[in-house]
Amino acid sequence: MYHSKLTGLGYYVPENVVTNDDLSKIMDTNDEWIQERTGIKERRHVASIEDTTTSMGVKAAKMAIERSGLTTDDIDFVVFATLSPDYYFPGPGVLVQRDLGLKTVGALDIRNQCSGFVYGISVADQFIKTGMYKNILVIGSEVHSRGLDMTTRGRGVSVIFGDGAGAAVLSRTEETSKGILSTHLHSEGQHAEELSLIAPGMGKRWVTDILKDNDPNDESYYPYMNGQFVFKNAVVRFSEVIMEGLQTNNLQVSDINMLIPHQANLRISQFIQQKFKLNDDQVYNNIQKYGNTTAASIPIALTEAWEQGKIKEGDLVVLAAFGSGFTWGSVIIRW
Repeated sequence: MYHSKLTGLGYYVPENVVTNDDLSKIMDTNDEWIQERTGIKERRHVASIEDTTTSMGVKAAKMAIERSGLTTDDIDFVVFATLSPDYYFPGPGVLVQRDLGLKTVGALDIRNQCSGFVYGISVADQFIKTGMYKNILVIGSEVHSRGLDMTTRGRGVSVIFGDGAGAAVLSRTEETSKGILSTHLHSEGQHAEELSLIAPGMGKRWVTDILKDNDPNDESYYPYMNGQFVFKNAVVRFSEVIMEGLQTNNLQVSDINMLIPHQANLRISQFIQQKFKLNDDQVYNNIQKYGNTTAASIPIALTEAWEQGKIKEGDLVVLAAFGSGFTWGSVIIRW
């Protein structure tokens, strides 16, 4: 059986910076309130129709492919994780295949929200291990800003999220001591509605229902989050799935060189850091400047950490995520 390793990383965020003070001008909130609860100081929002979930993913992918030393002709599969596709269908995977000028390779869309990139890495890893593909492009990209309730009514959710994209190239290797050591995925659908966007969907409210009712107070097509409930579950599941990955590989918490948690809330990351007694050099957070970019958050943070020299050859890197679904997972990597 083959092994897979990360050979290229890239990310892209829109140039438009939206600070907490900017938000306070359009809704009843303030910088102190947002930072105290989330740690977020600013985020990026797309400013034109030129930045879409797909186009941002393509920009991140080009960087990752170039850094991998490969060309687009070498990519033989695409995995795209997002909750904010350009279209209801088709998904952005095939749009990336088209826009990058790839051969007629397969393209798979992942709908696992905040844990989408972790799920995507796991899927790509299995394809490579079995020998089906050699080089797989995995993208996480989100445009949240166009779908948020940017009023006081929606402030509990809208202040948290930002736009951006990250990408990674996974390549086949026969060096079993490095690369992806294991991946671990979980779900608990009984809590699905605690962090969700119900409409439009075939289950309860489709576009025709929304148009027919024309109800200005209809919030079904805006994201809903039971914040405290999500937080309480996240800190438990983060801890469990990190330990699961370490124990599978006969490793200890002290072996971690870099933990890249999904950037959901700085308070969650800080809780996990304190619980595992990790120092600031062992955990990378950038939610302060980008907000929660859902499927894009881990690849953006991973790329930045690598660019800044915080990840070195031989390091043990742990990726962990928790989000809507509920879904969660971890990836254990020997760099």
